[in-house]
Amino acid sequence: MHLIGNLFNIILYQPLFNALVFLYEYLPGRDFGIAIIVLTILIRILLYPLNTQAIKSQKTLQDIQPKIKEIQEKYKNDRQSQAKATMELYKTAKINPFSGFLPLLIQLPILIALYQVFWKGLKPEGLSHLYSFLPHLGQIDPTFLGIINLAMPSIFLAVLAGIFQFFQTKMTILQSKPTKTAKSAGPDFGQMMQKQMLYFFPIFTIFILWKLPSAIALYWIVTSIFSIIQQYFIFKKVYVQQK
Repeated sequence: MHLIGNLFNIILYQPLFNALVFLYEYLPGRDFGIAIIVLTILIRILLYPLNTQAIKSQKTLQDIQPKIKEIQEKYKNDRQSQAKATMELYKTAKINPFSGFLPLLIQLPILIALYQVFWKGLKPEGLSHLYSFLPHLGQIDPTFLGIINLAMPSIFLAVLAGIFQFFQTKMTILQSKPTKTAKSAGPDFGQMMQKQMLYFFPIFTIFILWKLPSAIALYWIVTSIFSIIQQYFIFKKVYVQQK
């Protein structure tokens, strides 16, 4: 565990912390919130290819849902044949059904590292993790635009993060259209679950963020906005190619 902790600090915590301090020190205005926004955008740019592939796979997976339902109906009493036919369909469509989880698996450690950066890094003793070529600041002012203390919880930013999470989730759900099979056979429980997720994720986001340092909420907001813009251009490109 000690080795894992050291690797986590060397690979994630220290680079993110030093990048944040570097941006805070050299961006005009020395605004901690602006430094977080720029760092978040840089992280999203680095993860852009991975997230793009995941979004495209998710869109393709939604498009083939009618065929998946047909397979489930055809082999409803034969689980083995159903699984085999489904995997053949994934292979034909050239998608990995688990690819959507990869960005989440990568972003979770980043989120944990940022939490530690915002929670511990702002304290004077946290500055001991600075690289030698960076100036050793005596103190970091955690305010954003001179108004919000990002080291403290902010219900305003938590609610704002929930709102953007709602629009991001809604944008994803809108790409999934009800199938003919679902209309003829009664309620589509997949669609019902998606509608529940539309409200669950934003509420869960607010619940998580309202007691954490608001710097995390700001990171969440910028991430959601970036994802909305990325999804818009990807879906737009897909629709153009389909016409």
